[in-house]
Amino acid sequence: MMQKLFAVLFLLTLLATSSFADPATSIRITPPAPKFADAERQAELARRRAAVAAKMTDKSMLIMFSTEPKLYANDVDYVYRQENNLYYLTNLKQDNATLVITKDGTTVKETLFLPKRVATREAWTGKMYSREQATATSGLTTIVDASELPDFLKAVKERATFSAKSGGASIPTNVEKLYLLLPRAEQDENGKREYTRETDFSKEGSEQKIENARPIFDDLRHIKSPYELKLLQHAIDITTEAQMRSMAMVGRAKWEYEVQAEVEYTFRRRNADFWGYPSIVGCGANATTLHYEESQSEIKKGELLLMDVGAEYEHYTADVTRTYPVNGKFTKEQADIYRIVYDAQEAVGRATKPGATMQQLGTIANDTIADGLMKLGLIVKKEQSRMWFIHGLGHWLGMNVHDVGRYGVPLKAGMVFTNEPGIYIREDVLDNLPRTPENAAFIEKVGPVFEKYKNIGVRIEDDLLVTETGVEWMTGALPRKLEDIEKFMASAPKQLSYQSGFKPTDLTVAMMGSR
Repeated sequence: MMQKLFAVLFLLTLLATSSFADPATSIRITPPAPKFADAERQAELARRRAAVAAKMTDKSMLIMFSTEPKLYANDVDYVYRQENNLYYLTNLKQDNATLVITKDGTTVKETLFLPKRVATREAWTGKMYSREQATATSGLTTIVDASELPDFLKAVKERATFSAKSGGASIPTNVEKLYLLLPRAEQDENGKREYTRETDFSKEGSEQKIENARPIFDDLRHIKSPYELKLLQHAIDITTEAQMRSMAMVGRAKWEYEVQAEVEYTFRRRNADFWGYPSIVGCGANATTLHYEESQSEIKKGELLLMDVGAEYEHYTADVTRTYPVNGKFTKEQADIYRIVYDAQEAVGRATKPGATMQQLGTIANDTIADGLMKLGLIVKKEQSRMWFIHGLGHWLGMNVHDVGRYGVPLKAGMVFTNEPGIYIREDVLDNLPRTPENAAFIEKVGPVFEKYKNIGVRIEDDLLVTETGVEWMTGALPRKLEDIEKFMASAPKQLSYQSGFKPTDLTVAMMGSR
């Protein structure tokens, strides 16, 4: 029995310390989640708040409101998710909380407005934060009851003195500028109910100049700290395992939603918050629709399945896409398209380093794809590649799947972005071209080749971390090369055991109990 116990402990050590840097030939179980002591977390959050204060002007105030609960239907809300920037500074998941930071010369004050615990509410929806718990989580020590927030906001507008009745805090209100998180233009135009309290407060008018705080957070969140990268890597590791499990079971699946269920089951089994965006699972022609979300079609042998999924863990989300053959073997035509996309990805990876720009990397990807499509005969001019590669190279990644940050800036160490070229041979593209002599000649030229590749959609997406010397593929454990995918899919179905999904403690008990 002792020999078996030592063997189990050795196995668990390997699982916990194994590197996710190289493509795996077997299903990789997600390593344990990162753990942080209160002091470590508090120091990280204090550093972030200090960085925000450093970007504020003198005699200014930042007011940050928590996200309001969002209605799903009738009297049912969505699962609560905190506003990213407030979570970035506090790690608190409490609604009706407000953070205030004031700056006067070298003096910076931080105040948290927190609702009192209410026994009847806790009986329905669970425990609220006590003051002690809020301090242990965030490191904030000045806490005022949220019921005093209206009086505080009134005092700010009137530049009147405010002294809290609860906690005895005095907050300077004689400031010249107010920072608020105001909606982005597209959020306002689309009628999305976000940042309504900030908008209402700014429209009510005040003597202070109001400035959008969003650029401050956009710049700070653009560079991930080592603390953040541990959380993001864990979300990626969960997604890696989910992708592997989908490859292992797809041969037994009949419907797209079955594969989606395997992925999202793995997310929850590994204690992800859930997904960072709705899962995209498209087979055959559905793979040519970029954000296909129906997952209702039949899975057929001989077709490709495109899986664009990402687990979210502690507000950090992965974004990983793989395209693979349902039966485990690429056809010649599928392989032709896949290799072009793979080559574009590789070219981008080689060019990624501090100082490069996303625009430069996008040009490299587009040129590589254009060259490949020219060789296949799907285009006759390089600029026509945009018919089949219809989106940009990628986007920033972090607390949002399409994370904050400017795109015209040079890359710096700590930035994370997606490298996701794709080719989509949609069956209606040629039919939708304007009826011109030039297009008629083009259709006649590429038509026979188009028929060979019609309805093939391929996207490969990996999450890249810019380092001081180049790049780290955070998704490196997930097979990506065509030959690696085929090799993995040949053996993976035999490895798919839900016992391997047990927590390490469960695995130990299971193996010890099988004497």
